[in-house]
Amino acid sequence: MKEKIVVITGANQGIGLEIKRQFEQNGAIVCDIDIEPGGFFQGDIGNQKVIERFCEQAIEKYGHIDYLINNAMPLMKGISECSYDDFVYALNVGVTAPFYLTKCLTPYFNEGASIINITSTRAFMSQKETESYSASKGALEALTHSLAMSLQGKARVNAIAPGWIDTTNTDYQDENALQHLVKRVGHPSDIASMVLYLCSDKASFITGQSFTIDGGMSKQMIYHHDQGWEYKN
Repeated sequence: MKEKIVVITGANQGIGLEIKRQFEQNGAIVCDIDIEPGGFFQGDIGNQKVIERFCEQAIEKYGHIDYLINNAMPLMKGISECSYDDFVYALNVGVTAPFYLTKCLTPYFNEGASIINITSTRAFMSQKETESYSASKGALEALTHSLAMSLQGKARVNAIAPGWIDTTNTDYQDENALQHLVKRVGHPSDIASMVLYLCSDKASFITGQSFTIDGGMSKQMIYHHDQGWEYKN
């Protein structure tokens, strides 16, 4: 991936930071945008004009794009406290921005371009009071296969749905780890490694797909008093 140009949203911490690190270790040039300072461009991708300025600056400097990684995390609020504006903002960050970034950058995609949307297992399963986040991730899943159809021959488009990924360097050894089939909580590197694979030529036959990476947690059927599980309301 030497000198490939990579656009990453939300790359200042967590999964995005690890994706950035792995691309750079493999010789790529990262062109990231985050609401916090410290990267290529500081700005809020919930704002149309910010996206346009970012794309203009990236193309002016590099001329083309090889990979687009839509990773920025939308707001998570539930129906009890999430206002209309909160919900719209979550969708702006979580799905409108990935759509508009793709639209702005498509004319500049290099041959073999790849788009990876970081969604979530919360697109398919939920906790209480997570409506804004879950809805935006579900919409991003649908956007993935739709874009794969529209961009065929121009770019491959895939999604990765992480489960529980620890971004705090916590050493989980208790039930939090043991409830996963692989007996550990996920690491940002688990997601970043899959991102790099899906962008590589080794994945040239893969598009329009979503890959759940959650240690098998979402495959475990849960019944009251089965395998030590107990329901408490």
